[in-house]
Amino acid sequence: MTTAPVPDTLPEALSPQWLTSALHPRYPGLQVRKVDPGPIVDRVSTNARFTIECTGGVPENLSPDLCVKGYFNEQGRETRAAGEPEACFYRDLADATGVRTLRSVYADFDEHTRHGVVITEDVVAAGGSFLDAGSSFTPDQVAQSLEQFAQLHAATWGNPAWAGQTWLTPRLTGALRAFGVDEITARIHRNLHGPNGRRVPAELRDAPRLVAAYQGLVNALAAEHEASDWCVIHGDAHVGNLYLDGRGFPGLVDWQLVQRGMWYLDVGTHIATALDPDDRRSTERDLLVHYLDCLSSRGVEPPPPDAAWRALGRGIVRGLYLWGITVKVEPRLIEILLHRLSTAAADHDALSPELFSAPC
Repeated sequence: MTTAPVPDTLPEALSPQWLTSALHPRYPGLQVRKVDPGPIVDRVSTNARFTIECTGGVPENLSPDLCVKGYFNEQGRETRAAGEPEACFYRDLADATGVRTLRSVYADFDEHTRHGVVITEDVVAAGGSFLDAGSSFTPDQVAQSLEQFAQLHAATWGNPAWAGQTWLTPRLTGALRAFGVDEITARIHRNLHGPNGRRVPAELRDAPRLVAAYQGLVNALAAEHEASDWCVIHGDAHVGNLYLDGRGFPGLVDWQLVQRGMWYLDVGTHIATALDPDDRRSTERDLLVHYLDCLSSRGVEPPPPDAAWRALGRGIVRGLYLWGITVKVEPRLIEILLHRLSTAAADHDALSPELFSAPC
């Protein structure tokens, strides 16, 4: 299917001319005649909601309320390649997995700049809402979101069709390579010892220890990939990368870190970020069993429960590292997630070198 060239600017992306060419492959004969811009969220990526009017009316199976995501601002231009995996996911993999996510009507990337742009139907206009760490989210809802991670994992479990896709290459060490161990350690130290780390347990306020644990995780994963069934993982499975659709069911969003990996990187991060510590402690074993049962019901032989429980700690380390290096998010949300993840890491003794010394 021939698609429109990836737009370079937001005005181009919101122009009737470009939108007509972008939507034409899925909706032959469509002619966008007017675009009404809506709210814009402009951070590293730009998310712009808009409504279209078409000559002869909007096709019956297309919502007029849409959202475009790209890297259009000055800051985003420096990291445009981050959009390529997400565009490829929506273009090539989302429908194949059956995972609940935003319905994409255009997704592609520029082969020279690697700039990825996605147009999805506007879930907010349809009555949905996006979550963050301050949102109310119950253990029953976590069970529902774990079903979606199980759907993604099971659909790709050891599947050779996705083994050679370069956009799915594991990239757990991107920040370490880009900034170096010293800068990453300093960034984590500032987070853990500043206001964002005020509720981190004292024994977890050790940036070199966290970096060493994460390096141990990366090394263990490299060996495990050779011996175990990998799957496609979301790669950044915190609660803020969820939305509730108009019926209240959770779905997954923000696929910039989609890659081949091990199931527990998603599951450990997700359970630890989605619930307050007391709720997590009282439900996480049951939630893990629920996830394993979901794998089994989808034709995957799950790991034994004891090994899976041990592996959960590795996923917690992944989440704690990511939020330890995070600075360009509202401090209130960083503080909540560092509290949840560090408390979970303490409960699971997740920074212990022994956790990475043998396969899970």
